[in-house]
Amino acid sequence: MGNLADDRNLTARCGAQVQAAAVTLATLADQAECIAAAARLMLETLRAGGQVLTAGNGGSAAEAMHMAEELVGRFRTNRRSLPAVSLVSDGTALTCIGNDFGFDEVFARQIEGLGRSGDLLVLFSTSGAAANLRRAVTAARARKMRVLLLLGRDGGPLAGTGDLEIIVKGQATERIQEAHQVILHVLLDAVEQDFTQGGLVPAPQSLSGTSSGTLSTKLPTKLPTKVRRQRVASRKKPGVHHA
Repeated sequence: MGNLADDRNLTARCGAQVQAAAVTLATLADQAECIAAAARLMLETLRAGGQVLTAGNGGSAAEAMHMAEELVGRFRTNRRSLPAVSLVSDGTALTCIGNDFGFDEVFARQIEGLGRSGDLLVLFSTSGAAANLRRAVTAARARKMRVLLLLGRDGGPLAGTGDLEIIVKGQATERIQEAHQVILHVLLDAVEQDFTQGGLVPAPQSLSGTSSGTLSTKLPTKLPTKVRRQRVASRKKPGVHHA
């Protein structure tokens, strides 16, 4: 057991980390228009029958997996499954390609096989420097796919290579990843609202709901009868995923 001074220092450090996260997340309000544009890009892709391919390295790979599984499964509300593939999830593909072609090709090679014109590639990167992500963009362009980049710091070498990019203002890798997590949840919320309601996302509003021209993240207070029944049914079934 530590002494009282150690306990106070630990408490102060934990509090400082929470405060640092809050400061970084607060900067996202300034990028609400860009986040709204990213939501519309994803909606256009899915409504046109395209699929979403996701990728990243390390912690960003976890975010790529998270986005894909929520699209195929669900975010909050029952709706039809949406086509999404995480390019980081198949260990056999990653090790085969990495062994035979090199690690720089682990995503590009999959895009060559899975990507189609009109699909959307979503990349997560805190530095924008990974060679395998740069190769992924090149492969996506060759397949006439569109590219959404979630980046950090100054965007790195990936900056300027996507159709749309959201660059989190911050230097700490963990803070950037936390912001990316919030952004992906906002995007998933917009997609789920659209496919639950059967219509386009309403005219954008700010994240705080106080100004026009940006994304509203509020779900409707009353869902259609069919959806409400689905939600009630899901609560009766054990093991339903609510992550």
